[in-house]
Amino acid sequence: MPPDAARRSDRSRRAILVAALELVEAVGYARLTIEAVAARAGVGKQTIYRWWPAKGPLLFDAFVELVPAVPDAVITHDLVGDLVVELRDAVVELEDRRFDQVCRALVHEGRADLVALLLMPRRVVLEERLRVARRVGEVRADADLEAAAELLLGALYQRWLLRSAPLTREYADSVVGLVMRALRP
Repeated sequence: MPPDAARRSDRSRRAILVAALELVEAVGYARLTIEAVAARAGVGKQTIYRWWPAKGPLLFDAFVELVPAVPDAVITHDLVGDLVVELRDAVVELEDRRFDQVCRALVHEGRADLVALLLMPRRVVLEERLRVARRVGEVRADADLEAAAELLLGALYQRWLLRSAPLTREYADSVVGLVMRALRP
């Protein structure tokens, strides 16, 4: 009986995605090549080019498929603590070399799906936590929760993208404190 082509294809695809993430972490985006990914994955270059036209789309798929998704909102009785946890998690994510290399490359390529698939999930989590806070009276009834989530994450993303200053957990805590002064009833 001949080998199952679909299983072999799935194995090859996964090996390529894993190799791409490992290599981008090791050598960075600029030095990453399709040839190196193919060699590490044990496939031919043509196999990679059959599925991806370039390394940017390959890395995007690798990141979306293999990196854990943002967890659901943490909801305790401590809104500030919950927001601090979310922003500190965002800092850790942005400091991760794989995330940094892949996202910077995708920003450079102008990929709209970067925002939709990698950055928006964290914003959605923050908005949900803020909605709960508004229902229980911790946030003003007239607060624009979308804008609040953008203020919280936008400060981190700007500092990460522009490297204007160190991105630290203390900075995340400071951002939460500033935004909460505007949101409290």
